[in-house]
Amino acid sequence: MNPHQLKQREQDLIQLYSYCQLGMTPKQFYSKWQVNYEEIAQICSRSLSTVRRWFARGKNYRRPMPTDLRHLALMNFLLEHFEDIPEELLHKLCFPDKSE
Repeated sequence: MNPHQLKQREQDLIQLYSYCQLGMTPKQFYSKWQVNYEEIAQICSRSLSTVRRWFARGKNYRRPMPTDLRHLALMNFLLEHFEDIPEELLHKLCFPDKSE
């Protein structure tokens, strides 16, 4: 399979994505949506103990990684716009075809 050659529009999208400041802290997400720590761990692909440390105080506190902030922001976006996302697009996002 040959790689897909990028056109200007696709290169522009990569630039836009590269500089995107999308991020949401676990505390912001937790205060906005009625979720538990297990669900936040599932969204970020982290352990429950890691998520607990994001909410801990003092020496047990651990700062989430930028990728965690992006996962939560993307989940927030999906939750806010779930009804607006065409089913076909949502299916492609959540159940990508392994052959592509």
